[in-house]
Amino acid sequence: MPDDVSAVATAEGNGLPGNEPECRTRAEERYRMLFNSIDEGFCVFEMIYDAEGSPVDYRFLEVNEAFEKHTGLADAEGRRILELVPTHERHWHEIYGRVAETGESIRFEERGEGLGRWFSVYAFRIDEPELRHVAAIFSDITERKQAEEELAEAHRRKDEFLAMLAHELRSPLAPLVNMLNVLKQSEADVDLVRQATETMERQLGQMVRLVDDLLDVNRVGRDKLELRKSRVELAPVIEQALEVCYPLAERLSHEIVVQLPLEPVYLLADRARLTQVFSNLLNNACKYTDANGRVSLEAWTEADEVLVKVADTGVGIQPDQLPHIFDMFRQASKSQEHMQGGLGIGLTLVQGLVEMHDGTVEAFSEGLGRGSEFLVRLPIYDGSLGEAAQEGPEAKSRSIPSRRILVVDDNVDAAESMAILLAIGGNETRTAHDGLAALAEAADFQPDVMLLDIGLPNMSGLDVARRIRQEPWGKNIALIALTGWGQEEDRQNSLEAGFNAHLVKPVEQAELMALLGRM
Repeated sequence: MPDDVSAVATAEGNGLPGNEPECRTRAEERYRMLFNSIDEGFCVFEMIYDAEGSPVDYRFLEVNEAFEKHTGLADAEGRRILELVPTHERHWHEIYGRVAETGESIRFEERGEGLGRWFSVYAFRIDEPELRHVAAIFSDITERKQAEEELAEAHRRKDEFLAMLAHELRSPLAPLVNMLNVLKQSEADVDLVRQATETMERQLGQMVRLVDDLLDVNRVGRDKLELRKSRVELAPVIEQALEVCYPLAERLSHEIVVQLPLEPVYLLADRARLTQVFSNLLNNACKYTDANGRVSLEAWTEADEVLVKVADTGVGIQPDQLPHIFDMFRQASKSQEHMQGGLGIGLTLVQGLVEMHDGTVEAFSEGLGRGSEFLVRLPIYDGSLGEAAQEGPEAKSRSIPSRRILVVDDNVDAAESMAILLAIGGNETRTAHDGLAALAEAADFQPDVMLLDIGLPNMSGLDVARRIRQEPWGKNIALIALTGWGQEEDRQNSLEAGFNAHLVKPVEQAELMALLGRM
């Protein structure tokens, strides 16, 4: 065969210019396969203009198989976007119109309100300019955008919470500092000393409650909070909760109305935690009600449940906030938050504690300025005392014999002040401020009781306790952990190290005296 004939035959067999129809067919097949196989949505459309030459609509010429998945639109080919989505926004037409007119491609992210989705889009002009054809490759990024918005909202709420936490902790510090200066200058004025100590006690109590609520809501969220349930009568729980809120109610001149069932109602509950539930609800009701308002608590029974409603005539709750009122760090509103204070964790804690008692809590309000109601439902306990320990009378204070007590804390002021308090009670006391010093002092003093911090320099309180238990003179010492660490695992660690008890700072004097009395 001549060389030139062979070359033509080879060219035709390879689909080169000698076989153009076959080449075009293969190219079209490849294009169609690519068009329909990509996971992104892909479409080609022609722009539609009004009489003034402004882009007002566009018609789909081609769409791939992924188009419907990303847009939710079926059978779009040959139809206009406003035919498919009448509320489609005008700015989409303007964006695509600029691409068709200028030939400049664009990459952008935009929400289509009419479609209820977010899109990431790359749009570019195709074909002859006068045809005004635009192609777009796009993806539905709604889930990503929602995640970004939720993350941004979480960051915003975190920042607001930290700002409010700083505010709430600083607020009690101001009167504490003021009253300390009053004590320095009182010159034994009994009335001034009494007023100063009452103010300091009240403000310190507020700080302790803030920290306790923070820890408790964290424990509830991690299922680390353990309830000490017994048969508890509802009325004394309500009375104790009312005592907590009375000072605030009196300061704001609120009317407090209480209506309880005539017959005793018993619950299987942790009395302290249930008191916490109702004191939080009552405090909120007082706090978010303007002066001279009305706060009511009503309880009644239905079948095997007791219902407790706490209502107020206060600022109320916006309808869009009601579904989120029990969310962590959620405030009624920013303005109310700064006016009234609070960390936005009280209602989260209330819900968690109520659910741990097998109950429910709901919030109701007709809107701003219309007051609010919180309804707690709890199961009534009808079991025998053999199934649950009966709530006994509170332990009465009793005289405590004098003891040798070693107080160990790396905070010198904390150790010295506790030692002074115990010495006033007739005890012989010494102090130490690190782990090694604690061991040396314990060997020399051989105390009856050690109040021992956990986080100490040189040697931790846990290691000190283990070392003491190895000594013949240390086996009978009453070791009490007095620490800022109060999680359940912290208590378990101190028990395993040889401690007899675990107290969390700051400890109430009555609680410490009662513990010493039992040892």
